[in-house]
Amino acid sequence: MAGVILYEPIEGLADSKQLTEKKRMELFETIIKDAAYHIVSFDAETIDEIGITSCLVKGLKEIMRTLRCERYLFDGNTTFGISRLECKIKADTEIAEVSAASVLAKVTRDKVMTELAKKYPAYSFEKHKGYGTKEHVEAIKMHGYSPVHRKSFKVKSLQQPTLF
Repeated sequence: MAGVILYEPIEGLADSKQLTEKKRMELFETIIKDAAYHIVSFDAETIDEIGITSCLVKGLKEIMRTLRCERYLFDGNTTFGISRLECKIKADTEIAEVSAASVLAKVTRDKVMTELAKKYPAYSFEKHKGYGTKEHVEAIKMHGYSPVHRKSFKVKSLQQPTLF
């Protein structure tokens, strides 16, 4: 996750998922050069240990301590009880700073996944970036979970049926 304070408008910002990889990379370079920002990430082990919600709360609080401003906006539907935090669904499609944060978070994650692909080539992380694509699920079926997979994230097609 990331937080961004733009110093001036940046042309071409949008929800990171709607941009090409090339455009995200170009925007990433512009954002880190022309804005205040903070990127937070948690490894799979931490997410499994304390939960995704606790990680989100910790990350949001870290961003708020690092980037001092009057208003904080989270792209989603909850503030997790954090004071001075507002939320807005689809904020990454409407608010430039949130779009910029989306770009920083996505590019950072994609870079991490590309590096993990070198260590765990059987999973093709460089292609699907860890999303639950058919290819990714098939790799998990064939090789099991790698040490970097979140054990708390359950892929429905990999679940054993429950018998009563």
